Amino acid sequence: MSKISNRLPRRLALAALSGVLLAGTVSLAPSAHAEPVEIRDARGPVTVPARPERIVVYDLAALDTLDALGVTPAGVPEGVKPAYLEGYNDAGIAKVGTLFEPDLEALLVEAPDVVVIGGRSAAKRDELAAIAPTVDMTVDTSDFLPSAEARIRALATLVGKQDLAEAKLAEIEEATRKLQARAADMGTALVILTTGGRMSAYGPGSRFGILHTAFGLAPAASDLDVATHGQAVSYEFLLKTDPDWLFVIDRDAAIGQKGEAAAAMLDNEIVRRTSAWKNGRVVYLDPGIWYLSGGGLTSLKAMVDEVSAALATEN
Repeated sequence: MSKISNRLPRRLALAALSGVLLAGTVSLAPSAHAEPVEIRDARGPVTVPARPERIVVYDLAALDTLDALGVTPAGVPEGVKPAYLEGYNDAGIAKVGTLFEPDLEALLVEAPDVVVIGGRSAAKRDELAAIAPTVDMTVDTSDFLPSAEARIRALATLVGKQDLAEAKLAEIEEATRKLQARAADMGTALVILTTGGRMSAYGPGSRFGILHTAFGLAPAASDLDVATHGQAVSYEFLLKTDPDWLFVIDRDAAIGQKGEAAAAMLDNEIVRRTSAWKNGRVVYLDPGIWYLSGGGLTSLKAMVDEVSAALATEN
């Protein structure tokens, strides 16, 4: 990926940043040939330049979708990314802060036509919108798959790639229908996330609830707290709940943090007594996809395929 050189001079960027800090807003002209288009983001209808030349992205699911549609952003956040997006860590593409803390000076230097946020970066919308039109691609976890598809379609409309997006979405929908048919007779399932030697469980309506609401696996626990960080649970909870399938996301592995691996953490006397362990139904999901970029075109298909492959081991 080559660096695009059409930028504001650094001195102008600093002056513009001062304007943002002092006045709370700055106006950057969009591309001369850009026509407006209305799309619907997580907050409602928004009008932005159609087919923008320069897009800066602060959301990994959105980066996933743009990548799948063949669109290279002008700027991306620093930090860990799933393996299939690691190319965006190369020096050839601008880094504009992190998912949680945008670098406004770097953003101004890139002179974006549109800024895309979502999830972890959504709270920064107002300060980013002061610099360029900003769209929020946060996925509604209470209705994950339809919401993710809506965000994908919005991004596809933004960049003029609707046909390609629809073709890829049709593949996901077909794979999901097949998964649902198989999952109907597969018993109960529980999703847990491990980090720092602790566990959290997630049920329907949570960030990983797609396993139940879209993929069709019955929840082993239907009354879990619906929160970003899930509900803290113990080994004894796993034994008491006794799911037929235990799906595991290792957060430490996803973010490159040192810690006890999920597989080692769960290999203990209590967990070995669960039905999932006894029947070889403990499934370690790709943490980069599920924790970092879930909801993009590539990650959605990978999520369906990964769960389908796990269930296919049953005769």
